[in-house]
Amino acid sequence: MNVRPTSPRSARSARITTGAIAALAALGLLSLTACSSETDGKNLEGKLKVVASFYPLEFLAKEIGGDHVSVSALTKPGVEPHDLELTPKQTASLDEAGAVVYLKGLQPGVDKAIKQSSAKHVVDAASLTELEEHGDEVDGHQHGSEDKHAAEGEHEGHEHKHEGGDPHIWLDPVKYAEVAKGVAKALAEADPDHKADFEKNADALAHKLDGLHKKFETGLKNRASDTFISTHAAFGYLAERYGLTEEAVNGLDPESEPSAARMKELHEVAEKHHVSTIFFETLADPKTAKTLASDLKLKTDVLDPLEGITDKSKGDDYFEVMESNLAALRKALGTK
Repeated sequence: MNVRPTSPRSARSARITTGAIAALAALGLLSLTACSSETDGKNLEGKLKVVASFYPLEFLAKEIGGDHVSVSALTKPGVEPHDLELTPKQTASLDEAGAVVYLKGLQPGVDKAIKQSSAKHVVDAASLTELEEHGDEVDGHQHGSEDKHAAEGEHEGHEHKHEGGDPHIWLDPVKYAEVAKGVAKALAEADPDHKADFEKNADALAHKLDGLHKKFETGLKNRASDTFISTHAAFGYLAERYGLTEEAVNGLDPESEPSAARMKELHEVAEKHHVSTIFFETLADPKTAKTLASDLKLKTDVLDPLEGITDKSKGDDYFEVMESNLAALRKALGTK
């Protein structure tokens, strides 16, 4: 049998084909490696991917994780967190995360998505400290059921239920430090190689929070009044920590409309306790606060619940905004 010699062109084609296959195989291997890196809870730089539900937990994750983490927040700046609805991309990010940090009971949409996700390392900040009930008292007494139902009726479809207690734990520096310790433990479970760094960073943050706590303790002494009025009952823990009384226009729901009975009560509270200021927040409509202040001939000011940092925030991070809150409270309460 005669064998035809291989032509130079055929040999070259064979080499090209072989090279192309090898290249494609290499690309396929790289692709698989990349996919593996993106689905094992770390990014291509080897940093633990952490998803935080909103700003206070995003801040903790960044402070504690340092250079070892890549943190993304589900709640973007300027978005009111209570009614957040997740996009499909955000929902998918939960499955890809190495750790998820959220606060159960604050954002129903986030709670539902996390329950349905396959995330392995999930920490609920509400489980890291003791929750308490706030937001339903008037001048030291519980709201009457008639007033409660009236308020709900005026804002049907926007009721927020916080099962287990008031979720605004980050506004108490002492409780926030407790949460920080728990977040450090969760990150260490997801990334054991950097446990020592996470613990060190959490200790440093707790020390700073203790300093902030002492500033509030000292700064709120020798005050003329113990009572302040806010549009959103977010400051129950802070008030309790420093011996103050918060009277909220809207309860735990920043978007609800107060009943006529509640507005009458607030008039009485303002007069009885010599309230000088009605506080509103950066992410909610200040109309109700300004109307009440106008009726009572009082001033208005911002008391930021720190659910997000925006251009309107009086500070660039948690500590700066909290110190701004302290200054606003000192002025409103007539501290010396």
